[in-house]
Amino acid sequence: MNRLSNSISPYLQSHAENPVEWWPWCDDAFAEARARDVPVFLSVGYAACHWCHVMAHESFEDQATAEILNEHFVAVKVDREERPDVDAVFMAATQALTGQGGWPMSVFLTPDRRPFYAGTYFPPRPGHGLPAFADLLDAVSSAWRDRRSEVLSSAEHIAGELAARHAPKLPGEVTAADLDQARAELRSTYDQVRGGFGGAPKFPPSMVLEGLLRLGDEESLAMVDGTCRAMARGGIYDQLAGGFARYSVDAGWVVPHFEKMLYDNALLLGVYTHWWRVRPNPIGERVVAETIDWLVTEMRTPEGAYAASLDADSLDADGHTTEGAYYAWDRGQFFEALGPEDGAWAAEIFGVTESGTFEHGRSTLRLLGDPDPVRLADVRNRLQAIRSQRPSPERDDKVVAAWNGWLIEALVQAAGVFDRPEWLDLARDAADLVWGVHWVDGRLRRTSRDGVVGDSPGALEDYAAMVLACTRLAMADADPTWLGRAEQLSKVIGSAFADGDGFFDTATGTERLYLRPQDPSDNATPSGLSTAVHALRLLGTATGRTELIDRADRAAATAGGLVSRAPRFAGWLLAAAASRMVRPPVEVAIVGDPTVQATRALVRTAYRLAPAGSVIVAGRPDADGLALLADRSAHGGRSTAYVCRGFVCRLPVTDTDELAAQLRTP
Repeated sequence: MNRLSNSISPYLQSHAENPVEWWPWCDDAFAEARARDVPVFLSVGYAACHWCHVMAHESFEDQATAEILNEHFVAVKVDREERPDVDAVFMAATQALTGQGGWPMSVFLTPDRRPFYAGTYFPPRPGHGLPAFADLLDAVSSAWRDRRSEVLSSAEHIAGELAARHAPKLPGEVTAADLDQARAELRSTYDQVRGGFGGAPKFPPSMVLEGLLRLGDEESLAMVDGTCRAMARGGIYDQLAGGFARYSVDAGWVVPHFEKMLYDNALLLGVYTHWWRVRPNPIGERVVAETIDWLVTEMRTPEGAYAASLDADSLDADGHTTEGAYYAWDRGQFFEALGPEDGAWAAEIFGVTESGTFEHGRSTLRLLGDPDPVRLADVRNRLQAIRSQRPSPERDDKVVAAWNGWLIEALVQAAGVFDRPEWLDLARDAADLVWGVHWVDGRLRRTSRDGVVGDSPGALEDYAAMVLACTRLAMADADPTWLGRAEQLSKVIGSAFADGDGFFDTATGTERLYLRPQDPSDNATPSGLSTAVHALRLLGTATGRTELIDRADRAAATAGGLVSRAPRFAGWLLAAAASRMVRPPVEVAIVGDPTVQATRALVRTAYRLAPAGSVIVAGRPDADGLALLADRSAHGGRSTAYVCRGFVCRLPVTDTDELAAQLRTP
């Protein structure tokens, strides 16, 4: 066992029995490199990464390769999900040096943590323009021994260049013309036939869809309709159990990269809930319910929060680790499982072809029509029962604060929109775990596992996502405790992450690398900046603290130029601008017993019709610590709703139709 055996990261633990003498990322590892006068080999990956597993099996489990690493390097292994700061800094170096990036990421560093050579996957034998990994190790070791001055000069130059050109901010306050330009840019890359934007590979454009939903015009909503329907019917969505895979390798959403990430499903749960609010339809409602069922069944930890991911790989029928083995089917398996009549019917409905849509005659499952729902449910249940007997993909069961924060907010919204209080219970349980375990000595830690918190400090996205989560819970529960927690988190954002009007991605007092990460663009997840913009605006709206709303607007303006120039990477900034300019949020205070049907009907109406970003709180009059309920009375003893903006309210209403009319009127 090497030094990774005590890590809380399942990814690091999976390398604990390698013959490589791995170190975790820590000061002692670099001190060891200085003492031995050797470079550091940094390997960055994550548990659900297919090629990370491939390189591990080929090289890190190989005794001869391990001996080279152990003799000539200090080997450091990092879980990118635990240390997004380390990942971001050295991914910038890898992309600059090679023109591309990805995982596993392989970087060679000086003992003072400056990169001098980088790449991603390296094979055990030369091929496809890549050297054999062992040959590369020999070459780097020789360069360090024989051409040290060149290596150090190169490292100094690389670090200086990267620090100088890091993260252009493109400042500017978003205008109405910018919103029009963003819509036009998105339209130019929108796939009219298959939904989504651009070509293969296609990632779920969660943040862009949220921006288009908040723009709300027919052209924008048409892009949302096409994309949401295509993803929900495609192979990227698990047609048997629910939940989305990380991306589609093709442009038609047919074949996914099969890993399932919590962050994708959290963000898409929010998108499909919002889509259903704007365009009520059975597909959106089905995806919301099935995704939550899958989260509870497959991703919920015993402590009540949600695990990071499911692996893409699992054991096939021959006992070999194979990507997609758990999910793919051939026609013979369909007929064996369902019989000739139902097998033929289901193969047509799910797109299981003779030649296969995936590999080795197997197909991913898509939903190619709108079949009889009773027959479909029966077939799905039978297929799911058989699939559940296959070896399951491995689960990375660490809890990531930001990802759970995005999910908590989405669960609260879905609970309100669909009047499903049990979903609110799920959100509350997850928030209890994150706050109770991750909040340590007035600071937020990023990860935990089995109820034990890790050492990694919270990033900006962790704090901001949990502000969103706590604020939503405070309003849903009429509980000022959660509001106080949101305010504690927001104070740390203001004091530890600020960079003028903008924000860094890491807090002051945390480890300093050759540059301090500060990326305003959305990628697979919202940026820390865009999450903070939404979080501070929501908290300011909920509390009436206009300085928080102003702070959010100033932060958004530090990167506002992205909205018109690169809207595919600024979806949440687009959403924030659209909320401010197109249909501003409101506050809805509902006075009454939350368990009474009349109160619940008003709450449901508010969640379904209030503009995105609105604050909705229901509780007894003058509930302690909630300014929105202060001085609000039940009109005529009946459950009563007040629609307000900036705490200035319209006339109270007691009827859902009257509330709907007020919410539809600007």
